[in-house]
Amino acid sequence: MDQILVIEDNMTMREGIIQILSRAGYDVRSASSGKEGVEIFKELSPDFVITDLKMEDMDGMGVLSKIREVSSDALIMIITAFGTIETAVEAMKLGAFDFITKPFPPDLLRVKVAHAIEVIRMKSENQFLRSENQREHPDTMIGMSKVITEIREQIARVAPTETSVLITGESGTGKELVARALHTQSKRSQKPFVKVDCSALAEGVLESELFGHERGAFTGATNRKLGRFELANGGTIFLDEIGNISPAVQLKLLRVLQDRCFERVGGTKTIKVDVRVVSATNKKLIDEVKTGSFREDLYYRLHIVPIFVPALRERKEDVPLLVRHFCKSLARKYGRQIIVTPLTMEFLCEYYWPGNIRELENLLERIYVLAPGGQITPDSLPEELKKSNNHVHLELPAKEIPLNEALEQLERQLILRAFNKASGIKTKTAQLLGIKTSALYYKLEKYGITEVSETDNEEFQSESS
Repeated sequence: MDQILVIEDNMTMREGIIQILSRAGYDVRSASSGKEGVEIFKELSPDFVITDLKMEDMDGMGVLSKIREVSSDALIMIITAFGTIETAVEAMKLGAFDFITKPFPPDLLRVKVAHAIEVIRMKSENQFLRSENQREHPDTMIGMSKVITEIREQIARVAPTETSVLITGESGTGKELVARALHTQSKRSQKPFVKVDCSALAEGVLESELFGHERGAFTGATNRKLGRFELANGGTIFLDEIGNISPAVQLKLLRVLQDRCFERVGGTKTIKVDVRVVSATNKKLIDEVKTGSFREDLYYRLHIVPIFVPALRERKEDVPLLVRHFCKSLARKYGRQIIVTPLTMEFLCEYYWPGNIRELENLLERIYVLAPGGQITPDSLPEELKKSNNHVHLELPAKEIPLNEALEQLERQLILRAFNKASGIKTKTAQLLGIKTSALYYKLEKYGITEVSETDNEEFQSESS
């Protein structure tokens, strides 16, 4: 509920204003002097202030000045008599939002207050849009794998069009990033990009968020609210987890896609919008259609151009690039550099990543915060990640020995690891090591490796656990 502070030293006038605004549905607080009003403003930070100009202890100009020191964005309306209009105009030059002259009819007060509240709401919505657009996001998808290259090419072809796009893939794969890339490379790039997480909102709340509502549409709807479709007008709306919306919202969404118009919840006025709809889901929507939980006609409206984003385990060659990208972001965030050791990178590349890129990003931040030194080592990784990998640790010798002996020990470990991974097949072992088969035979003979012995197997098991 919008809160209004009334500062008026005349009790009759003050009580009259309180009664008019309270009946209009506002939460009204009052003060009988300028000084009291400034103190209440500091405590409550109301949405709007109405103050009389002529008061004994502190006049309206003083109230305006003091409140401006607390909040430069506060909206203040001055109450003045006919003989002091020039002073009221001067107050507006100093930052007052509006003024109203005594005596005034109740309707005029209601209109002016409603206008002020609408201005406040629009400012808030504009701030929301700016924060959404200024949020840090990579300009392109991170990765050089074949599948990511193909997705980039697909985005470049589809982005300039006006067609609806359905992005599919597991949670955490970067579907929102694809949606943002579609917007950034489109003709709508200078207009808003508005995201709605359909899985995070209940049915009634989601409908209000998408289409807005009129005052009195439901309990608690004390003012008109613009929906995300209106906020996205001229730009792109991204409907994340579209598979979770209810049949009622599906029907209303279908109309928007067909006719580009809708009514706010509780309203009768038809509102036209020009938006591009990009949606995403981790579900197989066609299966939802077969079971009757998702409308077939809506599915085909959304599914004009499908883009599939693969799981991270299907493009593990991109893991090092993603790790470096996230480490740079974390360095900017926390003001310190940290290095991922080569062995740690091997663990990260081999892991299954059921939570995909989001899991990788969250893991790196957790380690980054807790890592005591300037390196992320295998010891920094959670046990479940280390146990999920069939790694042979390359351990440095426990005591100082000549360099050639240390290198030979490390080379033997590498060969054992590759030999184990190749199940004892020598040609495959050579391929894994990147050497010729003849060179491998020489090294196997040099280190006495003819097969993976029980001792070596124990070494693999102990070093993998």
